[in-house]
Amino acid sequence: MPQFGSNAQVFVVGATGGIGFGFVRHLLADANVGRVFATYRDRDRAAELFALQAEAGDRLVCLACDPTIEANVVAAIERIAERTDRLHAIVNCVGMLHEDSPTLPVSPEKSLRHIDRDRLLRYFEVNSVPTVLLAKHVQNLLKHPETSTFATISAKVGSIGDNRLGGWYGYRASKAALNMLVRNVAIELGRTRPNAIVVALHPGTTDTGLSQPFQSNVAPEKLFSIDRTVTQLLDAIAGLTKADSGEFFSWDGTRLPW
Repeated sequence: MPQFGSNAQVFVVGATGGIGFGFVRHLLADANVGRVFATYRDRDRAAELFALQAEAGDRLVCLACDPTIEANVVAAIERIAERTDRLHAIVNCVGMLHEDSPTLPVSPEKSLRHIDRDRLLRYFEVNSVPTVLLAKHVQNLLKHPETSTFATISAKVGSIGDNRLGGWYGYRASKAALNMLVRNVAIELGRTRPNAIVVALHPGTTDTGLSQPFQSNVAPEKLFSIDRTVTQLLDAIAGLTKADSGEFFSWDGTRLPW
């Protein structure tokens, strides 16, 4: 990531998911990255992350955090502030397309008859809310003269202008809401933290648990490995300038319509 100098401090939110864990691995392999702060929600599902921490030592700090809960976000950022007074990148990888919960299972709606209020709100709770909570509480760690990037994983299906098929009401709408929040954050931080670049990123369809039930509909050449996705997104982040703040980019660096 050439926009970073030495000892970059990076915060990865949702580090036990496929793309999030991929970011952690790639960042730790970068000699310019001094430390990675990585969140997990469920320790029982974070075995790989803690195994990586055992190898990385002080360069990887694991933080328990459910980013849908504001008190958790505050506590995680307070722990980061104990280690550093600045962050050079925040990458929010939290997102949900389906959820196998015994109390509220969620899957994409194919038509209006499948709309359920509680499931619809769950999409917004996971896909939209965490980014703006993170932005609210991470501001002090972006108040420094070096360039910083706040990147959130969004989805092309959240583009209103690109929507030709309909369906997937909750996922599409919650990602569209996320994109608006990203735009708002970019405008405000542009005034108060002028060295911060705030963007939404579409990763492409990646071979993770999120996409697994729907991969049969994806051409093999359009299904990316986690390593490929992370490499592409890091390249896209590396190519950003301050003029790009508040925009929505695909994995190849091209702009997407809102």
